[in-house]
Amino acid sequence: MNKQSPALAGLLLAIAAAGAQAQASCDSDGQARPVGLLERFISADCETCWSDAATRRARRGELALDWITPGSKGEDAPLSTAVSRDSPARLQALKRAAPARAEAVHRRATPSGYELRVAHGLAFNGYIGASIELKPGRGGPWQAWLLLVETLPAGTEGSPVERNLVRNALQPAWDNAEPLSKAQQNGLFESRPMNVPEGANPKRLRVVGWVEDARGRVVAAAQSRCRQPR
Repeated sequence: MNKQSPALAGLLLAIAAAGAQAQASCDSDGQARPVGLLERFISADCETCWSDAATRRARRGELALDWITPGSKGEDAPLSTAVSRDSPARLQALKRAAPARAEAVHRRATPSGYELRVAHGLAFNGYIGASIELKPGRGGPWQAWLLLVETLPAGTEGSPVERNLVRNALQPAWDNAEPLSKAQQNGLFESRPMNVPEGANPKRLRVVGWVEDARGRVVAAAQSRCRQPR
């Protein structure tokens, strides 16, 4: 998990926002809300799993995510350069073991009155400032996930489907253990700089996020898109 300072995140967001005014706005505003998640896990050992014609497809309205998990061959694994260091934590959260080849998990979102917003700035000095906000902030405890993904079109390296390759992840824990201020009751907010791994194409990066309740149910999800200014 990236643990750079919130101050740096604010700086990155400010710098990105200044540039974005002339280029694009990258957030979830106006985007369709995912009705569920499809998380595909591929072992770094399994090179053919990436191009498998039987790769699980997202159902209508679902958001597909692709995690490359560490393999037994370490850096010699065919897909080692795309391994997500956050994938073991995600598998643990789902109470699943690392796949020998590939596995997929579907999870539907539970209807709720909560709204989630995610946003990111422009890549700067190897980082992207990203944020996630849940409204209202009451209830919980919540576990949030904010992912930096690289969206790869179908056909990339022989993939039969479009993929959202997980490049970095944050896991804000809003446990609401302490009394919330009025501002926090209106919304819970987290912003951080996220490292852009070597080999990732900044032009294809965006953020996706969701929030789970204490039972692990998805109560809200969102995904960003970059829009050119009018």
